[in-house]
Amino acid sequence: EVQLQASGGGLVQPGGSLRLSCAASGYIDNDHIIGWFRQAPGKEREGVSGFSMSDGKTYYADSVRGRFTISADYAKNTVYLQMNSLRPEDTAVYYCTADRFSSLFTTAEAMRVMLAHKDWGEGTLVTVSS
Repeated sequence: EVQLQASGGGLVQPGGSLRLSCAASGYIDNDHIIGWFRQAPGKEREGVSGFSMSDGKTYYADSVRGRFTISADYAKNTVYLQMNSLRPEDTAVYYCTADRFSSLFTTAEAMRVMLAHKDWGEGTLVTVSS
């Protein structure tokens, strides 16, 4: 079973940057897609960005495209989310999760499936405020 640990959150001013890390313990293989999700106070959890370990294909929510970049270090079993030009509306607890998917799934479709996951761990808090 894969265990994931999100880290790297903090307080940052609008326009600033943060890099989140999602470290995986256990066996991550090329069937896995790893996704970043967030939940702001009073709002539902939403998908932010996803990464396919098999082909590196990515997914970005419209709200973060062009500002956030997802990447993976295969040797470290870690997926990163580089967040630039942060806005107050990016304030949320950020979570990462993963699942195995057949090649028939696009990364976007996998993100929609993973949104139904039940066990999200603690996540990491990102606060964008002046």
